[in-house]
Amino acid sequence: MSGPFRRSRTALAAYGATMAAEAANDLGSETGSGLPEEIPAMWLRHNYRGRPVDLRGGPSLTSGLMLAASRAKAGPGSRAGAAAAIGAAGLAGLLDDLKGDGSAKGLKGHFRRLAHGQVTTGLIKLAVLAGAGVVFAVLNDAPAASGTKGRSGRGGQSGVVGRVAKIGVDAAVVAGAANLINLLDLRPGRALKAAGVPAAVLGLAPGAGGEMAAGIAGAVAAAAPSDLGERTMLGDCGANSLGAALGVALVRSLPMGGRVVAAIGIGGLILASEKVSFTKVIAGNPTLRRLDELGRVDVHGADDPAGPADTVDPASADGPGGGAGQTHIDASANNAPERTG
Repeated sequence: MSGPFRRSRTALAAYGATMAAEAANDLGSETGSGLPEEIPAMWLRHNYRGRPVDLRGGPSLTSGLMLAASRAKAGPGSRAGAAAAIGAAGLAGLLDDLKGDGSAKGLKGHFRRLAHGQVTTGLIKLAVLAGAGVVFAVLNDAPAASGTKGRSGRGGQSGVVGRVAKIGVDAAVVAGAANLINLLDLRPGRALKAAGVPAAVLGLAPGAGGEMAAGIAGAVAAAAPSDLGERTMLGDCGANSLGAALGVALVRSLPMGGRVVAAIGIGGLILASEKVSFTKVIAGNPTLRRLDELGRVDVHGADDPAGPADTVDPASADGPGGGAGQTHIDASANNAPERTG
């Protein structure tokens, strides 16, 4: 089966799985724009404009991404590791969506709580993301460990030190991307665009990385209408799983040097979010603002404050340990005012 055909099939499968999950929960209707009583209470959130949105958009997207991970033409260990990492990232995000209170702000806030003996859902999520990255990196490296030439062997690395270094870099890319996409999930469609654009580019490449990226693009295309239409939100569940999937695609597509650069860049952006508001940066740049607003409803009539630094919890909405994406009025929806990042 040719590369382009495989990538197209994976994209369509991810699109179909995401759409099917949304249809099962009736997420494609207009209930999220004015009928909050039709959304089960545990899934009801309010976005940055106070509009009711359905949190089940996140699990729906995660199902499509996991299907894409299971179909990509990679070794069985790599496929299993990718699906496990994406699923674990989604579950950890869902825990924070449903149980996180959003009171701990930023990494310092979460570690301060830990110093007083309190373990926040944000810290649990951070630990799960790190573990998910390691699990994928180890399983993805299995061909190299067994002496089989494969993606993980690129760069001529050998020996225990080289393998450990490679696993560390790959894990950082996956866990970091999961966190970064969540940090960006503060307005409708922003996280989907942030992951979908690079996925569309990577999807042109041959191999398992391109196929995973094509699957991401398909799932994003399915989730975009309801997310941009402010009927659903990704929450931490959807944003974390989306970022983890993008991390998997990057690891499979880039040579070792490229992955090191990606890990450094992602880490730098995460650290910057502790001091700089991504929303304010986007609002202050005409090109980024137009791209951010593309496809959203009533953009110019909306109360869309940029807010002081990212006033969303980086471990809860914007950060490594976070609460529901696009922060909502309850501190958990994916389109709301930002949390302190």
